[in-house]
Amino acid sequence: MVFFQVGAMIVALWDRSKLAADSVVDDGGGWGGVTLAYNTASPEDVDVTLSEAAAAGATIGRAGAPTFWGGYSGVFIDPDGHPWEVAHNPGWMLASDGSIRLH
Repeated sequence: MVFFQVGAMIVALWDRSKLAADSVVDDGGGWGGVTLAYNTASPEDVDVTLSEAAAAGATIGRAGAPTFWGGYSGVFIDPDGHPWEVAHNPGWMLASDGSIRLH
């Protein structure tokens, strides 16, 4: 996996099969190989965001939980079938305007 700072966003490139497993999707040809991520200020915000997504009709693919990289994340699948990771990464700087920076 590699991360690139792109303006106020971060782009990450993963092995496709590992991303599919992490995103809780079947890579049978219908998934485009892309998962969007929303970064939050705290682990609690991850759980709140996942709850809001579920209330809006999303399916929770992976509940919020500690990660191997020292953060906290979960995944929801929106009503159109697109996976979204909701994450808190204590190693990244999240500004009040929502922009994010690698340390």
